[in-house]
Amino acid sequence: MTMKTFSKRALCVSALVFCDFVVGTRAGGSVVKSVNDLDFDENGKLTSHNLVYPSGNPACPAAAHRYYGYETHAVDDDALNLIFPEYQKGDCLAACLERGTDRSVAGHTLPSKHYDAKTDKDFYLWFRNSCTKMEVCLINYYSKERPISIFWIEPRKNEAKFSYEVKYGERNTHCFKSYLGHKFEARDGDKLIEAFTIEHVLIKAFGQSPPSASSTKRSFDREIESALKHEWDRHNVVKRTFSSLGFAKGRLPPDLFANMGSFYYNNRHNKVNEEWNNKGYFVNWWESTVSFIQIPWDIKVVWQARLAELVSAWAGVPVEQTSMYGLRQYEDGARLLSHVDRLPTHAVSLIVNVAQGNLTDPWPVEVFDHADRLHEVIMQPGDIVYYESAKNLHSRNRALMGKDAYFVNLFTHYRPVNDGENWHKVLDQPGVPPAVTDDIVGGCQSSYTGDTSIPLPEQFGSVKCDDKRLGSYISPTLFQLKGPEDLITWWRKTAPGYVDEEAKETPAEDRDEL
Repeated sequence: MTMKTFSKRALCVSALVFCDFVVGTRAGGSVVKSVNDLDFDENGKLTSHNLVYPSGNPACPAAAHRYYGYETHAVDDDALNLIFPEYQKGDCLAACLERGTDRSVAGHTLPSKHYDAKTDKDFYLWFRNSCTKMEVCLINYYSKERPISIFWIEPRKNEAKFSYEVKYGERNTHCFKSYLGHKFEARDGDKLIEAFTIEHVLIKAFGQSPPSASSTKRSFDREIESALKHEWDRHNVVKRTFSSLGFAKGRLPPDLFANMGSFYYNNRHNKVNEEWNNKGYFVNWWESTVSFIQIPWDIKVVWQARLAELVSAWAGVPVEQTSMYGLRQYEDGARLLSHVDRLPTHAVSLIVNVAQGNLTDPWPVEVFDHADRLHEVIMQPGDIVYYESAKNLHSRNRALMGKDAYFVNLFTHYRPVNDGENWHKVLDQPGVPPAVTDDIVGGCQSSYTGDTSIPLPEQFGSVKCDDKRLGSYISPTLFQLKGPEDLITWWRKTAPGYVDEEAKETPAEDRDEL
């Protein structure tokens, strides 16, 4: 029997979508005229998945049925214009809005979650594959000695059927496809570890993840100084440039931000400790918790492709994806050491701020431009920073401040198509804006008149430069690297509680810049 021969009810049972058909009647509540009329929780996130359709065509299949896990609504006025901007009277359209989407982007959803009867002939098949099929990734931190077993609970007979084994550790993460409402059990032999139901795209770990690295009280100053000197040498290797400064700030398309934000929010309690053993000292894992939410494969492919379009437009060349990393959640006290990324694969990259909260001070991305001038970029959720990551030193040396503060980033990396690992040797590309080096005209002035040797987050954006090519993110410290020792100085001066003993003894008007 092919899928097309299934009745509507048979499709629901076979796909286990848990549909409750009420043929001939509209399933949802009142007509929604603004997305603000949908249900949001105390954090301003959608409380449920929503299937929406234009109110002007009640004959559309979306208007006739109820579905497990979904609120169903007709939309009109502002909501209609936002969700279906190309709507023409009589069009049969539908869209699935994801649970956990922030109010600011509610109504925006990925193209795959839009239905149009002109191109998608089978509504039920579209809804099944685009709105109720969920990717699930499971991690075993419960037992090193043996895999844990995953059982699917068959709903008609309420029987547990063995599905998968999951071996220990992040590298053995097991991903599979399921459907909204499916129920599972994780077991260690005959012992039930946990029962869970699929309510959204899910990343879930069982047991306690190991600490980021072996706990220690010792100082890592010597290792950090050595690492900074090494990074200084590495950043001088690359001569090819893609932009005038080596970085720029941008914004995610709202549908992509909606999808990223909902994934994080729905899985925010499923984070694990990021593993840092033998990975260096670039994140201060010995002082601050570094958490991680792994991204399921299918969602990663969608995000990577969309972000590649943005990076390619910024860099001025077609790019190919090389890696995506995250979601990394920095927490109170986190610092990120100045560094450059892997030369063969990380030509141009993106930092995406997916979420943040409880910060008492801004936590800027620090990027040193092509003349090693420091720029400090403040990011809000949905902001992106493009940067030439194998060439331009970048960091977050200032500590993340705030009780229970968190800052969630996604990192994605690319290199020019067809240039391979030697992309950095392909010089003199046409159309590349000249690098802003030391040929600037005039100077830079800060509205702040105090001691610029001390980092002052409230002064970000206070610098005005005569040469507009320098942009609007020059650090109020007016700091410029001259050598590796300056990287070490910056790392020390941005440390929490740092006291400049030399500056204490010198009148402010006689002090040099940092």
